[in-house]
Amino acid sequence: MRHLVIGAGPAGLAAVETLRALDPQAEIALVCDEPPYARMVLPYYLQGNIEDRAVLTADAGWFEARGVETVLGRRVTGLESAEHRVVLDDGTALEYDRCLVATGSRVRTPDIAGADSAVPMWTLEHARTWLGSPHSETVVVGAGFIAFTILDAVVARSRSVRFLEREAQILPRMLDAVAAGLVQRHLEARGIQVRTGVELERIEEAGARRRLQLAGGESLECDSVLLATGIQPNVEFLQGSGVDRNHAIVVDDRMQTSAPDVYAAGDVAEGPNLQGGARTVRAIQPVAVDHGRIAAANMAGEDVRYDGALTMNILAVQGLEATSFGHWESQDDVTRVENPADGIYRKYVWDGDRLAGGILVGPTHAVSGLNDAGMLKGLVQSGVALGPWRAHLEENPLDLRRPYVASGAAKTLLGTTLLAGRASAGGGFRWPAVAPKRGRTPHHGVLTGGSPR
Repeated sequence: MRHLVIGAGPAGLAAVETLRALDPQAEIALVCDEPPYARMVLPYYLQGNIEDRAVLTADAGWFEARGVETVLGRRVTGLESAEHRVVLDDGTALEYDRCLVATGSRVRTPDIAGADSAVPMWTLEHARTWLGSPHSETVVVGAGFIAFTILDAVVARSRSVRFLEREAQILPRMLDAVAAGLVQRHLEARGIQVRTGVELERIEEAGARRRLQLAGGESLECDSVLLATGIQPNVEFLQGSGVDRNHAIVVDDRMQTSAPDVYAAGDVAEGPNLQGGARTVRAIQPVAVDHGRIAAANMAGEDVRYDGALTMNILAVQGLEATSFGHWESQDDVTRVENPADGIYRKYVWDGDRLAGGILVGPTHAVSGLNDAGMLKGLVQSGVALGPWRAHLEENPLDLRRPYVASGAAKTLLGTTLLAGRASAGGGFRWPAVAPKRGRTPHHGVLTGGSPR
């Protein structure tokens, strides 16, 4: 069996690891036009906290140890599913028995005159371009999730930072208006200017600087413009391939496409939604890894089904954390708590006695310090019934720990980590000679085995 993986992002590398674990004798080839690196750590690279080499996720030794043939620096320009082969930009053809498309996404450039003179912020090359050019006064166009992942780095590198957002609030696809207002006030208190409900008409050169012309005649100047206006999947090369596409590549619960022996994973896959409804694209790393593992297991001959992706967003900006999960936008049956003085906001969305979604905003100790973000995600993802613990959480909205343990959510989630009946072997990042500093306490069994109510 010859497996071909297109893409070296988190979905592609997770697939390589899974294929090798489940099919030790298979041939595995990987092709990608970029070196393997982690987009998630680009903010730390921008801020100067890590070196170039720390951005990379796999090198020649990593692939060699797993017996993977690599073709790096080449782009796939066509997929001929009937012939079971792909064509590269230099005319080379690569054959496969089963193929995984994990080509990721790219920046969606807005229809604004002069937008091509701004720097997008999505790839390692974009980060290097911005660092190598003047960026004392930076304007970020877009105030969504992408913009906020790089915010701390941009603030650290710039004397002044301004946001321009065409929507009525920041983070419109992650937070409700109350939570967004709290985050915006937190940023403004730290000297970061935020403009919402504004329309950018064009970007012009003003000597060595840039002039941004807004609707209504207002203009402002800066020396650096960053674009954070969304992404789109890299699927153009599939024209005529027989692979069905909607917003992205349509896949079933085995991550299989409409073309025989062709699978898709990550930002290019429009797959099942954990909480029901239409297929969806979730362009986040945890989903990409799940996609890659599920697709690879099925490519290796297993029959593994994907429950679906959970809506999740997690950010930390200027000492404030914000998360949202599931049906966070619903207003039907909710519990809220707000403490503007301490920057705390919580919203729980209910479906009977089950948590269907939620939002957490606050300083680290109030969100991830005691793993509240992880527990909220676990309760939404597992969908466990809380019974009388709903009333407890309504009366004590800052206490997620007791309902989480008592509901057995951890035990439910533990079952979802197995793939084809086995635990993952991991990515080889654990140092083999180092033993844990302490053993498991009796509390571990209570957590993973469930607890009586």
